[in-house]
Amino acid sequence: MLVRFWGTRGSIATPGPSTLRYGGNTSCVEVVTNAGKRFILDCGTGARPLGGYLLANAPKPIEATILLSHTHWDHIQGFPFFAPLFIPGNRISVCGPKGANSTLPDVLSGQMEFTYFPVELGQLGARIEYRDLTEGEHDIDGVKITTQFLNHPALALGYRIEADGVSVLYLCDHEPYWEPLWRSDVPAASIDAILHDGDRRHAAFMQNADVVIHDCQYTPEEYPGKKNWGHSTYTYVANIAAAANVKRLFLTHHDPAHNDEFLDGIEGQAQAIATLLGSPMKISCAREGYEEAIVRGPGRHLKINEVASTSDEDAVSQRLLVMIIDDDEDLRILARRALSKSGHRVVEACGGEEGLAMIAAHLPDLILLDLFMPAPDGFMVLERLRASDSTRNIPVIVLTAHGDEESARRSFDVGATDFLSKPFTLPQLDARVRSCFARAGTVA
Repeated sequence: MLVRFWGTRGSIATPGPSTLRYGGNTSCVEVVTNAGKRFILDCGTGARPLGGYLLANAPKPIEATILLSHTHWDHIQGFPFFAPLFIPGNRISVCGPKGANSTLPDVLSGQMEFTYFPVELGQLGARIEYRDLTEGEHDIDGVKITTQFLNHPALALGYRIEADGVSVLYLCDHEPYWEPLWRSDVPAASIDAILHDGDRRHAAFMQNADVVIHDCQYTPEEYPGKKNWGHSTYTYVANIAAAANVKRLFLTHHDPAHNDEFLDGIEGQAQAIATLLGSPMKISCAREGYEEAIVRGPGRHLKINEVASTSDEDAVSQRLLVMIIDDDEDLRILARRALSKSGHRVVEACGGEEGLAMIAAHLPDLILLDLFMPAPDGFMVLERLRASDSTRNIPVIVLTAHGDEESARRSFDVGATDFLSKPFTLPQLDARVRSCFARAGTVA
C-alpha cells in the first residue's frame, strides 16, 4: 500500500518560506492499494495538487473514493479545485459522516454557491456518488474500511484501511477525552492503564496498526487555552500510540503558527516519549509531498520504503428522545437548546428521584446525567439503571463539574457510556450525543 501526503496543515492554508519543508496546504492524504484502489482522506487545499497529479499520471478514467473525516472547512475547501471532478467519465465516490442537519451534497454545494464559487456542484462533469457513513465496518470498492467516531466539536470519523496485509489509520481531528491519560493506580504505557473509556476505545482502534496518521495540532503548553477545540497534543498521541503498539506514526494537522523549525522540535520530543516508553515506533511530522510504500514481507515482517446519498447505516440522523437529569437549570437550558437544534426530543428532571420516575414513564434513548445532585445522586441512578433489564443498555453520558480521576473511574465502573466534564461547548455535546446514539445501535 502506498501513502502520499498532499496537505498536512490544520485550520487554514499557510504558504510561505517558513512552511516549505512540512507544507502549507490543508489536510489531504492519498492511499493506493496494490490493486490500484485509490482513497483520498480529506479534501483540504492539498486536493488541488493531487488532482493535477492524477490528471497527468493516473489511469483514465480516474476512479477514486474520497473519505471525509468531517466537513469543517479546512477538510473540504479543496473539493471545488479537485480537477478530476470536472471531467466526464471520471467516477468519484464521496463518503463521510452526515452533518447534523445536512447531507454531504448539501454541505459541499454550500461552499460552491455562486456567492463563493463560479461553478455549482451540479455542473461538475464527473459521475459523483455520495455515501453517509456511521461507525462500523464497511466494504468500499472491495477494501475493508472500519470507521470510529472521534472526539471533535463536529461529528468526525476516523478511518482504518486494511489491504495488502497492512493497516493504515487516519485520525483527524481528535481531542483527548480526558487528561491525564493514565490511571494512577496501575503502571502506565498499556491500554488497560488508560483512564477514560473513550481514550481506551481510541487506542484499541489503532492497536497493532502498521501506520497511523494522527491529528497533533498543539503542544502541551498550548492545549489548556485550546481545550474543547477538538485537537490533540504530541504528548497524548505519542503515549497512546505507543500503548497501542503502533509501528509507524505520522503527526499531522500542523497548527498554522508552527513553522518548519518548530515542527522539527515536536518530532524530536514525540520520538523521545516513545523511546522512554520502550516503544520501537518511528515517529515523523507529516511532510507535504512525502510518500511511503508499506509492504508485508515473508513472515509478516513489515517493510516501509520511503519514496521521495443515502445509507441504511444512518443511525446518527434519527431524531431520538434525550433525558437530562441535572439540578443546574442553566445547564439544562443550554443542553436542551443544543439537542433541540439537532431535532432531538428533550425531557428534563432536576434530581435523581424525579429522573428515575421519568425514565420509567418515558424510557429515553439516551440520558445526560449529573453526578452530584439531590438524592439519589448520579452514581446511584446509574446503578439502578444498569440493574434493570429495561434500562441496562440505555447510553448514559455523565456530565459533571467534578472532573477528578476518582469520579471518572467510578462512573465507568457503574456503567457510564461516556464522561464529559463541565464546562463544555454545545457542538461538543451534540457530537458526543450523536456518536453515543450510533455506537449503541439505538436505531436498527
